[in-house]
Amino acid sequence: MGTTVLTMLEPLWQGLPPVDPLTASGSVSCTLPPRYESVGGARKFTRDTLRDWDLDELFDGVALVVSELVTNALRHAVLAPTEPLAVEPRVPEQRLAEPSPAAAPARLHLMRWSSRLICAVRDSSDASPVAGEADSAAESGRGLYLVESFSDSWGWHRLTGTMHGKIVWAQFRLP
Repeated sequence: MGTTVLTMLEPLWQGLPPVDPLTASGSVSCTLPPRYESVGGARKFTRDTLRDWDLDELFDGVALVVSELVTNALRHAVLAPTEPLAVEPRVPEQRLAEPSPAAAPARLHLMRWSSRLICAVRDSSDASPVAGEADSAAESGRGLYLVESFSDSWGWHRLTGTMHGKIVWAQFRLP
């Protein structure tokens, strides 16, 4: 990676587990359009990337974590709810929310080292992620519990400087 790329990604490295960004053997990212269908796009991006990196066997757990992190970013930072989120899942064209005018698009980052993979989602909200209190019949509220269960570690930090928002990351040990 060139110095310019490292400088642009500096906010992403802050607060992540201790790793040397110069030793990354792979790093990719994608912008997530402000709609819930982007979760499927993030899973496809993750599948393609893991396949390119010969890490297909990690897909199920990583995809679940990516789905949760992207959903949270879209729900809490990028999209402003205009109606209740409980709708028929068979109606994908129904708009659940409109993009918040102040929100920048969310971004998914996947970074690979020799012994670990980090998935990170950047969004424009300064609010900390909060684990929900879901009862047994609730359809949502367990996302961060799933992230904690399927990853080896996870965390978050606010962006500093001129950028507003936060990065929520999850780390996976490589086989």
